[in-house]
Amino acid sequence: MKSKLIVSLFASALFFVACAQNNTNQQTAKASQQPLTISAVQFKAAIEQPGVQVLDVRTTGEFQSGHIQNAFQANWNDSKEFQERIQHLDKTKTVYVYCQAGARSAAAQNFLIEKGYNVVNLEGGMSSWKMSQLPVEGNANAVQMRVVDFDKVVASNKMVLVDIGASWCPPCRKMQPIIDQIKKEQGNKIYFLAVDGGVDMDVMKHVQFESLPTYIIYQNGKEIWRKSGIVAADEFQKVFAAK
Repeated sequence: MKSKLIVSLFASALFFVACAQNNTNQQTAKASQQPLTISAVQFKAAIEQPGVQVLDVRTTGEFQSGHIQNAFQANWNDSKEFQERIQHLDKTKTVYVYCQAGARSAAAQNFLIEKGYNVVNLEGGMSSWKMSQLPVEGNANAVQMRVVDFDKVVASNKMVLVDIGASWCPPCRKMQPIIDQIKKEQGNKIYFLAVDGGVDMDVMKHVQFESLPTYIIYQNGKEIWRKSGIVAADEFQKVFAAK
């Protein structure tokens, strides 16, 4: 009888230890998911490591006025744009996010964590970054392409492929090898016209642009084909082959 009591007490003790351990593990897991915010100096050191992604959640105009090197831009205040662009981020790599002062990026951080991303926020945003005298890229005074010049190129060439993209746009980067392939295959048969998605706002409005990247083919001055996002090489080839 006594031995049974000892075994019973021992089993109960193991149960409580297991429950306590499980509770500790759950608390640790929850703690690991807490949003992490670091200083500008720490942020700079972190993004210099390989395999990271830098996300600027400000507007295009703010991005143009100065941004961190290699940052992708996705406007947090534009839900459609933001969700369209973040789908190209890699969940296996940490995302380092920032805005102007830290509020928008904190909101974006919480959103991305819920989606399964590991996200680190820049404390004080770009304002803190600049106050720390850290390097900034961008030129707020970049000259836009004129609509009249755009129309002239379209009208004066038999076939024109317009590429509306930006160096900070993830799908644009993914598309670059395909565009290079098309250029090589088509040679001087096609006039390639690049429109900067972060600068050439007047032209983008003129063509009723919606998202990056966007590809438009004109023949004899008239639009004959348009597509946004990731486009396979054979889709371009079919259009050119039919003309």
